[in-house]
Amino acid sequence: MSIRSRIVGCGSWLPERVMTNAELSTIVDTTDEWIVERTGIRQRHIAADGEYTSDIAYKAALDALKHAGAEVSDIDMIVLATTTPDQTFPSTATKVQAMLGMEKGAAFDVQAVCSGFIYALAVGDNFIRTGQAEKVLVIGAEIFSRILDWEDRGTCVLFGDGGAAVLLDRAIDDTSVILSTHLHSDGRYNDLLYVDGGPSTTGTVGNIRMSGKEVFRHAVVNLAAVADEALAANNLSRDDIDWLVPHQANLRILSGTARKLKLGEDRVVITVDRHANTSAASIPLALDVAVKDGRIKPGQLILMEAMGGGFTWGSALVRM
Repeated sequence: MSIRSRIVGCGSWLPERVMTNAELSTIVDTTDEWIVERTGIRQRHIAADGEYTSDIAYKAALDALKHAGAEVSDIDMIVLATTTPDQTFPSTATKVQAMLGMEKGAAFDVQAVCSGFIYALAVGDNFIRTGQAEKVLVIGAEIFSRILDWEDRGTCVLFGDGGAAVLLDRAIDDTSVILSTHLHSDGRYNDLLYVDGGPSTTGTVGNIRMSGKEVFRHAVVNLAAVADEALAANNLSRDDIDWLVPHQANLRILSGTARKLKLGEDRVVITVDRHANTSAASIPLALDVAVKDGRIKPGQLILMEAMGGGFTWGSALVRM
């Protein structure tokens, strides 16, 4: 059998502070009913003052290592997906590397916004496939609350903070394996979802700007297409999927994608109501919840998919 990878552990971390829709309605002109009806979100976690993306990523990494029964010394590489790094440089992954006490291998960030975890998973998977690494820690972590315009109810109600991680190891056989990953981007759609700042443009961090209706339209089409791409690549059908673990952007997008794929919502892992959109952290957060509560069982077929600013989008088909 050619070398492939598998997920051997999951972990997550959420900031302690919970911001409900009721609290948010005291900051911006909105209501709990308006947010729930349009997004399905009821609350989100918000990082504390002095709490950084590296802190969240580190705690998620420790949880994943514990779940896998692995030691820091086992890790060959860290791939961290984030749009909200601690600093412009060095990478947040290297900070996590230092916090873990990992003195070998390599650590670096991947930036693909909400698709970041799928991109990072593909990177880790391919390093194992080529024999350049044996165990790779893949993390998605974000503090989106610090790039929000809290006067823009079209965006500030959507996002939250959090992090999650998976540990990849070499697959022993086909019963637990990452079957394939599929990545796409189209830079022509930059202006539909972006942050209006950056080191080489404004010299500021900036805030999220989004054309919600256009993003929704592209998301449902692209996510369904990339899901079918993954199934076709492995000669599988939609009926073979045990669980869809999607990027938790918005309940309407989740429902629209599930309908397009003809999947019942009883086969979709949904955490957007509790976590809101945590960007690169949302898929591994949802995966961790469903693994830990027993819904996702060994041997089941899991389809993960996401779309983010850029546009970027992608999917991963995994036998757990």
